[in-house]
Amino acid sequence: MTQTQQLLVTGATGTVGRQIVAELLARGHRVRALTRDAARARTLLPAGAEVVEGDLTEPDGTAGALEGVTGLHLITFGGAAFTPLRTGPRILELARAAGVRRITVLHGGGPTPLEDAVRADDAVDCTVLMPVEFMSNALEWADGIAATGEVREPFVDRLSAMVHESDIGAVAAVALTEEGHGGREYVITGPEVLTLGDKVKTLAEAAGREIALVELTEEQAVEHWRASGLPEDVVGFLLMAYGDTPEVGRTVSGTVEEVTGRPARTFAQWAAEHADAFRERP
Repeated sequence: MTQTQQLLVTGATGTVGRQIVAELLARGHRVRALTRDAARARTLLPAGAEVVEGDLTEPDGTAGALEGVTGLHLITFGGAAFTPLRTGPRILELARAAGVRRITVLHGGGPTPLEDAVRADDAVDCTVLMPVEFMSNALEWADGIAATGEVREPFVDRLSAMVHESDIGAVAAVALTEEGHGGREYVITGPEVLTLGDKVKTLAEAAGREIALVELTEEQAVEHWRASGLPEDVVGFLLMAYGDTPEVGRTVSGTVEEVTGRPARTFAQWAAEHADAFRERP
């Protein structure tokens, strides 16, 4: 068992950040959660987390949060507009001065200045986390399923090796607290490749109801996404990701079991945990 350590998690209220905080606490470590909104963070995070306010766009203000920290989890976007962070060199300088030994960075979907800075730094062991589609993305269907019993999507034959967000947290927790993960790039997936039909069937079984899968044309999907307020770059990304899913997103990796020593969680497990979100509402 590893010795109790002090860790700092940035982006702590995000989908992945919350899981890293929970996993580290479950392993008996002390966790500081860096956030721009402490009041909101306290409603989302486990009681054992020490919530501290800070903003990676102004890294000098986070120096105090780094005191005594051995492991640091970083995100690559920050600020109210979630723009790519360009403060990586200063963050790393502060981390080295504080004695941080290990860093994990959540891959932002493409090259970003902060990730580039972390990869180029050889003074601290760095692990890049590259999860594929989150299982929690299925929550985007919850309102539609609850209201109409339908999932309306394009490209219904697309494949995904989607990953349980808790498994991302588990891989990060190991990399932040144990030796041997520096310089590694971990593609994190679930244990199976699923079609949209597989996902809908699994959700229906978990929720105990019928759910229909309605295929949209590409044009209908684009119209829907735009009407939902998605910017054009996001619409373009979705067309690429769904219409021609990269091989990495539809290929199972053994990372979760390799790093944590246990199998990756299935979508059926995730669906059972969130079944209430997909049931009919009063």
